[in-house]
Amino acid sequence: MARHIMTLTCDDRPGIVAAVSAALLAVDANIVENQQYSDEDTDLFFMRTVFDAEPHEVEQVLSAIRDSPAIAHHHLSARPEDEHCRTVILVSKFDHCLLDLLYRWKSGDLPIDIVGVVSNHEDCRGLVEYYGLPFTVIPVTQDTKADAEAELLRLVETEDVGLVVLARYMQILSDGLCRALEGRAINIHHSFLPGFKGAKPYHQAHDRGVKLIGASAHYVTADLDEGPIIEQDVVRVTHAESPERLVAIGRDVERRVLSRAVRDHAESRIFLSGRRTIVF
Repeated sequence: MARHIMTLTCDDRPGIVAAVSAALLAVDANIVENQQYSDEDTDLFFMRTVFDAEPHEVEQVLSAIRDSPAIAHHHLSARPEDEHCRTVILVSKFDHCLLDLLYRWKSGDLPIDIVGVVSNHEDCRGLVEYYGLPFTVIPVTQDTKADAEAELLRLVETEDVGLVVLARYMQILSDGLCRALEGRAINIHHSFLPGFKGAKPYHQAHDRGVKLIGASAHYVTADLDEGPIIEQDVVRVTHAESPERLVAIGRDVERRVLSRAVRDHAESRIFLSGRRTIVF
């Protein structure tokens, strides 16, 4: 038997859990983990189930669930648990988030397959090549932005990438690229959104004298720093911290938040619900 992860989104109504359980029981599958949530705001039901079954029985399970009268307007899928998410990392000059992701990937802590790193600068080449990964520089200027994004998208499609991670990639993606990567591009923003969007959020925080600074990982959308939030964290600071000190303190928060968001995506724990996420 092999372990699989199944995700289900459908209209909320009675009998959903019974239908899923019956479909799994019919092939003697064993449920090892299950989370569910009924969203009263949208009348949608979300479920993530991890189960053991013979690989050839998975489609039988999915078919039985789809045929159940309890399941309406659904999105249903299943995959082997050991199937890693093919990932490309985007970075500019700040390497702290990139280094953390590379270490966690190399140590087996992140269930992803990093197929390469793309940057608009040469600064991180040595670090990436030390880990034995391809490093591609795609320069971006106002005149070349469209061509650069087209090259990046070709790489994503050629490598069958399921996740693009913006690890302090200091370029604003065009509306078209955001739409092409919808639901599979995660950005780390160095503030506790929705506060201090855009450039230099630590300087904005210092100007306001905040006592908490944080970081937010969110899916990329055409609206800058407005995408559905996946993960956040904060750290307490005082009036004595300079903007430069806030930047240094914030690096550790950024690393932790981004790695947790990447893991949640790779483990199929995130469900999109409009501007929100449901994270199991």
